[in-house]
Amino acid sequence: MSKKITEKWVKDKCVLVLKKIGAYYFFPVASGYMQSGVPDIVACYKGKFIGIECKANKNTPTKLQIKNLNLIEEAKGKAYIINEHNVDILEMMLTGKQTINEK
Repeated sequence: MSKKITEKWVKDKCVLVLKKIGAYYFFPVASGYMQSGVPDIVACYKGKFIGIECKANKNTPTKLQIKNLNLIEEAKGKAYIINEHNVDILEMMLTGKQTINEK
C-alpha cells in the first residue's frame, strides 16, 4: 500500500529544500488580522521574496490564492504552486541549479 500524499507532506518536503539552501521561511498563521489567500510558506532567499502555495491530490489554489501569487510576481518576488508532482524540482527552481535527486 502506498503512502497517501497530503498537503502537509508537500509542505514538509518544501521545508527540507528551504533548510538545505539556507533560506529564511515561516508559515503565516491565520488570524482575524491576517489577509486571506496568503501563501502557505513565505520565504526569502538571496534577497528574493518567495511565496509557496502547497497543494496535493489535484487540489488547486483558490482565486484569492492565485491573486496573491500574482501580486507577489508583480512586486518582483517569486511565487510557486508546489505539489507532489513538482516538489522534487523546487530546489532547482529556487537556486537555478540542476540538482541530483538523493535516493
